[in-house]
Amino acid sequence: MPEEPCQCPDCQRFYREHDRLIRENPSLRQQQELNWAALQSFRTLAGRVLEELQKQHGDGEGAALPGPGTPQPAADPANRGGLADNDAEGDAIQQAMGDLENINAHLFSIEALMERIFDVRVPEEVEQTFREVAGELAPDPLNADRLRLNRLLHQTPDLPDHRG
Repeated sequence: MPEEPCQCPDCQRFYREHDRLIRENPSLRQQQELNWAALQSFRTLAGRVLEELQKQHGDGEGAALPGPGTPQPAADPANRGGLADNDAEGDAIQQAMGDLENINAHLFSIEALMERIFDVRVPEEVEQTFREVAGELAPDPLNADRLRLNRLLHQTPDLPDHRG
């Protein structure tokens, strides 16, 4: 017996996006290009954010420690909480920078693996099968038949739920 899909807002948003990507990119070639573009955009954005953080906060190696001759903040007992907050914020940023470096390394590895996907070419007959299966997996939610079916299955303001 199949498990019911999760109905939480995050999962519902994922299902809608999943189906949209299948509907709008129903061929092997389109899926290859879509995934490559998504990977590249993720790498570009994560890499640029990491560069900006490194410019603002140093490269993460000893950036939080002042060098010799750097003026030290005055020991003000009233400001102890502020210094602790700055240290915690600096630690969080350094941790985020380390995480972004790891993400970029993983994305680079995925890119190397994905390059193999582009070696695959299929005949037009197989591409047509991709399009047919895509229509079954993710039918157009605005299709008239789908809208009628949704009204029958779900309570809507114009058609009350008569099941209960």
